[in-house]
Amino acid sequence: MIRVLLMTIAFIAVIVMNTLANTLPLNGQTTGEVSNRLLVLFTPAGYVFSIWSIIYLLLAVWIIAFWVRLRKGQTPSYTTSLMFTLSCVFNISWLLLWHYEFFATSIVAMLGYLIALIFLYLQYGNSEKSFTERLPISINMGWISVATIANISFVLTYYNWNGWGLSDQLWTVIMLTIATALALHIRFHHMDIPYALVFIWAFIGIAIKHGTGEMLVTTASLFLSGVILTGILLIKKRTPTT
Repeated sequence: MIRVLLMTIAFIAVIVMNTLANTLPLNGQTTGEVSNRLLVLFTPAGYVFSIWSIIYLLLAVWIIAFWVRLRKGQTPSYTTSLMFTLSCVFNISWLLLWHYEFFATSIVAMLGYLIALIFLYLQYGNSEKSFTERLPISINMGWISVATIANISFVLTYYNWNGWGLSDQLWTVIMLTIATALALHIRFHHMDIPYALVFIWAFIGIAIKHGTGEMLVTTASLFLSGVILTGILLIKKRTPTT
């Protein structure tokens, strides 16, 4: 019971902190206002961030399911409890660092968040039962994978990184390509469609944000969305593992 209670408290703390971050707001600025301060080509349109509502709703159901199983004598593993709690701690840490403009350090918090989610994700297999149980983690990890790249892009822009002579547009295409490879890797090795769909959601948002103003980025975003969709449709179902 202590493990489930700890996870519940950590999740509630995340919801409260995210709410306060944008209603107070923290340091007099919302999360989006900080993000929009700089033109970062990898950052998608504002509506894309509504995915957080889906993530938190699914995580709420996920935690409630643990309480239901607890009544049957089933408890989450130590690793599951620890990694989820750590993911919440890093989530809150990132918000504070971001709002108070410790941008370089925010990357450390974001990477910690992502690593905690990866360890949590690896607690599940590829069976149909595991697919259902890991759905909230898949979508959360997918979005934080995208957010990590966007976070790094923001920080490099903030510190006027010269890109080793390459243009911002070309670097964005490179990052989009790396993200596509990551989405297809998880799709193939873990048969995870929701994770890959998050990347399509983000890429289309990038294309919509820039439109005809950044044709190279827009074209690459839409093309690579198609590549991921093709991977989703063509990669065959493998023998489930538990």
